[in-house]
Amino acid sequence: QVQLVESGGGLVQTGGSLRLSCAASVRTLSFYGMGWFRQAPGKDREFVAAISTSGANTFHADSVKGRFTISRDNAKNTVYLQMNSLKPEDTAVYYCAAKRDAALRDATQSVAYNYWGQGTQVTVSS
Repeated sequence: QVQLVESGGGLVQTGGSLRLSCAASVRTLSFYGMGWFRQAPGKDREFVAAISTSGANTFHADSVKGRFTISRDNAKNTVYLQMNSLKPEDTAVYYCAAKRDAALRDATQSVAYNYWGQGTQVTVSS
């Protein structure tokens, strides 16, 4: 069983930055592909970013490409999402997720992930 705990959310003005963290209670996080998703009120959960087990490969949604960066520190069992140039449309609850299958081919699909955190709220004011 993998438990994921997100932190770092909050209220920020347009153009500001936040860094989200996802701490995993697992012996070896490097076995898991990791992803970030978000869900705004009244909308479906959407893919934000994913990272391979080693961190060598990453994939970002077009809507955040060039502004958000996913990374991981396997020694600390932690995954990060650096968010820059935030926009009001980035307002959502952000979820961290882990998948036992290390492949990234299905990383944009929420059903590919086996474990989820409880989420952290990000609010961007205009």
